[in-house]
Amino acid sequence: MTVEQSYVAELDELLFEKQALSVTCQDAEDQPILEPGVGEMPLWDKVLIIALYEGTIETKQIQEELEKSPFWKHVYTSRWETLEDKEWIRAWMKDYHPMQFGKRLWICPSWEKAPDPDAVNVFLDPGLAFGTGTHPTTALCLAWLDENIKTEQKIIDYGCGSGILAVAALKLGASTVLGIDYDPQALLATRDNAQRNGIAENQLKVVLPKNAKTFQADGIVANILAETLRELADSISSQVKQNGWLAMSGILEHQAESLIVQYSQWFYMNKPVIMGEWILLSGTKKY
Repeated sequence: MTVEQSYVAELDELLFEKQALSVTCQDAEDQPILEPGVGEMPLWDKVLIIALYEGTIETKQIQEELEKSPFWKHVYTSRWETLEDKEWIRAWMKDYHPMQFGKRLWICPSWEKAPDPDAVNVFLDPGLAFGTGTHPTTALCLAWLDENIKTEQKIIDYGCGSGILAVAALKLGASTVLGIDYDPQALLATRDNAQRNGIAENQLKVVLPKNAKTFQADGIVANILAETLRELADSISSQVKQNGWLAMSGILEHQAESLIVQYSQWFYMNKPVIMGEWILLSGTKKY
């Protein structure tokens, strides 16, 4: 179904109330969303809502119940479609395999054996929170951590998502990591993936940004959007100790120069690392 943005929340709740197994929102009009504000969960002006139901339900009955809702009059179009009967979980699993980043680090799905048992192996399943290693910005951060993490460092993972960078940093030798994210789902995913990898509770703490301002780190890794990096520059720089490091991605090529200028107030900035159209910026704290 296609609806205006302002009615998505109500229809999402209605679909779950009427036995939907899952509800997904997509762009209905090819409208790009670039650089949302800090803490925002943006949606398009017109949204395509896709609800998944059991194949045994009576679609006519569900449709009649949906149409009784006062919100249904705001639905532009709707239709039912029968999906091919196959094992969707297995079909999805076959496309996700172990990946190597740098010299030591492997990210492996939990259902496969690590290709190199002696390597630094992080077991991670793709889930609701962003971050599996397949996106260039995550890959850039993982390779940087593999090369630069030193033992016993205290680190902040800003925008922790799935926890992939936090868990990788601990497996590579960091002593403690503070994971920060605005999305409560990300905090849950980070805890779950830490537990899956045998990370002790006292090694990884996850918090909302408002609860993280007093933590001082030997380094910060931040895989978030460039606009957010601009807005958080004062906060991020204040949480890195003298001679500590910063590694940040989620940055497009045309956005890099202004961020280098901004962060040069506090950091000696290194040469950018490029992967496709994406950039990783890093530096060492001046004072």
